[in-house]
Amino acid sequence: MSGYLRTTLLLAALTALFMGVGFLIGGMAGALIALAVACVMNLFAYWNADKMVLSMQGAHEVDEASAPELFAVVRSLAGRAGLPMPKVYLIDSDQPNAFATGRNPANAAVAATTGLLDRLPREEVAGVMAHELAHVRNHDTLIMTIAATIAGAVGLLANFAIFFGGRRDGPLGLVGAIAMMILAPLGAMLVQMAISRAREYQADKGGAEISGQPLALASALERIEAHAHAIHNPAAEANPASAHIFIINPLSGGGIASLFSTHPSTEERVARLRAMAGAVGAVGPGREANPGRRGGSVPGAGGRRRAGPWG
Repeated sequence: MSGYLRTTLLLAALTALFMGVGFLIGGMAGALIALAVACVMNLFAYWNADKMVLSMQGAHEVDEASAPELFAVVRSLAGRAGLPMPKVYLIDSDQPNAFATGRNPANAAVAATTGLLDRLPREEVAGVMAHELAHVRNHDTLIMTIAATIAGAVGLLANFAIFFGGRRDGPLGLVGAIAMMILAPLGAMLVQMAISRAREYQADKGGAEISGQPLALASALERIEAHAHAIHNPAAEANPASAHIFIINPLSGGGIASLFSTHPSTEERVARLRAMAGAVGAVGPGREANPGRRGGSVPGAGGRRRAGPWG
């Protein structure tokens, strides 16, 4: 509940920032116009963002005949998560990665790269897809789409400030307009980052619960992180605004760019998952931390191996 409250407050702050930029440019009328534009953009994103993202990444839909193992693991995990079967997509990229999209669980899609299937063991692939299904269950795909839409709109609106702010009768001076062009998009980006990082932690926890294998997900994150810096992803590099939807940042930039990453540190994510595995193992051999779930305890956490979607 605290995670959802924090996300709600951050989304409210992002919307307030958007309206504030509109107010500084055009007064109360500008704020109202900005709010109306935000509503229209969010409505458009609600219906079309999934199609746009899948198209930008070059994803193609697969079925049980064309990708039987991937389809089977998603179907099994969706059943364990209590979700409808999402559409399944493949992306022809050697970089291991994955993401989820869609406006709600009934209209969701999960996508994996060919590199993910080629480079990760089966139980780690299952952990990654469970993470993505946790995003679907938590409605993160819609939340992050709205956040990205508003953040992009803030930047666009701030650019207008230079035209309105330079006028003598405008509410901003030239210096103020230039400052807004820099600070408003930066503020929007920071809020978007905070939302994205909070949702990733929640999806890691949910994915570990769905798959029953937090250690497999932890290992997958480390493996994907190592490959993501070494293997170029042209589609992701061409569309950096969509980087936040992947389980690990697909962009190759480092240094200062890493300070503005939409993803939390992989080391911290792995540490949390290992702590979660230790807590499950502490319950004792042959027992479950969550008796209502199917299967046994987590592999390597002191109990018998939990039956996963790969058998």
